[in-house]
Amino acid sequence: MSFSIAGKTAIVTGGANGIGLAIGRHFADAGANVMFADMDEKRLIDELGGQAEDGNIRYFAGDLREKLTIANLLSATLDAFDQVDILINGARQVIPSDPLDPDDDSVRTLLNQNLMPALRLSQLVSKRMIKQADGDEENPAGSIINLSSIAARRTHPDLMAYSVSTAALDQMTRSLAVALAPNRIRVNSIALGSVMSASLQSTLKENRDFRDDIEKHTPLARIASATELTETAQFLASDAAGFITGQILTIDGGRTLLDPVAAPAH
Repeated sequence: MSFSIAGKTAIVTGGANGIGLAIGRHFADAGANVMFADMDEKRLIDELGGQAEDGNIRYFAGDLREKLTIANLLSATLDAFDQVDILINGARQVIPSDPLDPDDDSVRTLLNQNLMPALRLSQLVSKRMIKQADGDEENPAGSIINLSSIAARRTHPDLMAYSVSTAALDQMTRSLAVALAPNRIRVNSIALGSVMSASLQSTLKENRDFRDDIEKHTPLARIASATELTETAQFLASDAAGFITGQILTIDGGRTLLDPVAAPAH
């Protein structure tokens, strides 16, 4: 069985740069219709403006922490492509946090940024997937893929809020997988180690020793490129993964095999 997603429609959040942009472009090249969604409208226009007038690429700018924005994203996707078959919840934020500071509100901030938009969008999109599949009891109805992190099961003093939000995202993945299984909608997560995302690029510019620290704690001794995740995402989105749901697939160059507490999980 091939990993074909040709003719399917995907929504990719966090689609203006880094990992989300790489996945969306790969899906479009593989023949899928792709709606790139992000808060950064200028970056969306810079990256996709020349490609989004016709064909299988569109973009949507808005704050997905707002329920109305989520509804508008789905409406824009249906207006453009008439259906939605794949959802990539790729919008993530990483901020440092102090676990002993009672005034540090970063846990709430990252739950609102990394968890709640993914949950609300998954709930809304899955309803549409169920409606599309009405009367069809054999073919897959849809695939939801969440981008998570190995920080969900590691401990780093400065990343408690990020760890909490990604651990919650992993549990959401499992819960939705069970809830949506009767409707033939699969829900999986990709737990990332160090991948050259936009935020990591920024961090490396500010701290040159950070790259050495990451590579020292990664058995494959390098940082992954965003494009290395794209085919994994395509596999999970395709019918070839038709019996895979509720799984947290780790892509980390072997980092969690060593698991030193102080190593950065980013």
